[in-house]
Amino acid sequence: MRLALNQRVAILLHEQIKGTHGKTGLAILRYSEAQIVAVIDRENAGQSLTELTGIKRNVPIVSSVVASLQYKPEVLVIGIAPKGGVLPDDYWHELKDAVAAGMSLVNGLHTPLANMPDLKAQLKPGQIIWDVRKEPANIGIATGAARTLPCRRILTVGTDMSVGKMSTSLELHHASRLRSMRSKFLATGQTGLMLEGDGVALDAVRVDYAAGAVEQMVMRYGKNYDILYIEGQGSLLHPGSTATLPLIRGSQPTQMILVHRAGQTHVIDTVTIPPLSEVIKLYESVAYAGGAFAPTKVVGIALNTRHLDESAAKEAIAETKAKTGLPCTDAVRFGAGLLLDAVLEG
Repeated sequence: MRLALNQRVAILLHEQIKGTHGKTGLAILRYSEAQIVAVIDRENAGQSLTELTGIKRNVPIVSSVVASLQYKPEVLVIGIAPKGGVLPDDYWHELKDAVAAGMSLVNGLHTPLANMPDLKAQLKPGQIIWDVRKEPANIGIATGAARTLPCRRILTVGTDMSVGKMSTSLELHHASRLRSMRSKFLATGQTGLMLEGDGVALDAVRVDYAAGAVEQMVMRYGKNYDILYIEGQGSLLHPGSTATLPLIRGSQPTQMILVHRAGQTHVIDTVTIPPLSEVIKLYESVAYAGGAFAPTKVVGIALNTRHLDESAAKEAIAETKAKTGLPCTDAVRFGAGLLLDAVLEG
């Protein structure tokens, strides 16, 4: 399942167009080919989406689901990704209004909605509720089989959660397709699944089977593509993250791209981000596992400069390149060609 090209979509993003938890909705706006007809954000209703986000898409911002009905949406996407994946209490009335108006729901949160009596009872024929975060069927324990594949396997890793690992993977995939490469983006989170229609919602998988679920996905595509871009999740630096190690073990990456938000010094208040050169050593050491697996290099840095103006962004990129000795750019802002060159040369 995925967002279909012919669907009229509204995105629920209350107070998160400029917030820290709106990455699902913003990614849908940036990358989905679906027909997005409205963004719902009571704080920014009536303002310009492009001026607020830099996303060049002419979509009106309205204050509520009821206000969005003038644009005849057929699907409501819950566009927030808060910590813990819990639906905010003040979103419930919006979901009920959407279902009552005949809209289907796309839900990427941990809170399951498909069997909620208040919503299920209102569904009419053709209306669905898609809970994206579900464990795949028939998964097993990882065996390291992905290292036998002939394709390149590029994993994005990060200094924190929500720094742009999915966006970097998508930009690399698009750059590869422009060069006529047989490329495939492998989604491992709810937003990627909405965009791609296939993949693994990794944080819905029992921990013993997480690496196996990644391996199963990589093995399914690895013989048919020249290069796989595996969407990264979490960070080895974050005390609450368990997703990165299963991605490394399950995908057996041939190269890694490190993603970092320019200027960020802490993961949480009590955890300091080490110098990027040390973070690079950490990821390469974990991937190598003392020689149990093939050596895997971080070949480039994707720097998230969304919060900087262009001059400051270029300065931050140059500084990062000088400190790490690696190619560095903001793949969303300036394109991923530089990082793709590093992948192909690595």
